[in-house]
Amino acid sequence: MKLLLHTCCAPCSTYVVDKLRKDGFDDITAYWYNINIHPFTEYKARLDTLKMYAEMINMPLVVNHNYGIREFTKAVIDNIDGRCVFCYESRLEETAKYAKENGYDAFTTTLLVSPYQNHELIIAVAKKMAEKYGVEFVYQDFREGFRIGQQMARDAGLYMQKYCGCIYSEEDRYKKQIEKI
Repeated sequence: MKLLLHTCCAPCSTYVVDKLRKDGFDDITAYWYNINIHPFTEYKARLDTLKMYAEMINMPLVVNHNYGIREFTKAVIDNIDGRCVFCYESRLEETAKYAKENGYDAFTTTLLVSPYQNHELIIAVAKKMAEKYGVEFVYQDFREGFRIGQQMARDAGLYMQKYCGCIYSEEDRYKKQIEKI
């Protein structure tokens, strides 16, 4: 099965790719489309790390170079606390669309490895996009491997980010410090 893997970052990919390969998926292509990641220096660090990792494990990588800061911020500004809905929808729609247009049998996402993401919302959005584009969504709950994947990334010397990606999640990271000011 030819599988397109929406990839948010290299550390989240480590366990997911390993697990998928062990489960018999031998034709996996990573797909980078992450308009939520800001600032640009963070975006570039994550992309450069993914490129290095994909080469290390001999995994094809397709990069959608839409940085998207204006699109993302315009879309979420009126509902910052609900921003994840737009984030999941925009990224998984682009992934499903690319999969359909380029002959992939199915798609999935590394977002499913994080215990910090809204797992049920990701599944619902992915199923909606699968139906919209007529391409299968492969679901697996990868969360059991989150810590394993993080250790795999450390062992490989990969850049480890400190927040989900958007500027608002970075703000959340510093919430306690901000409140002390």
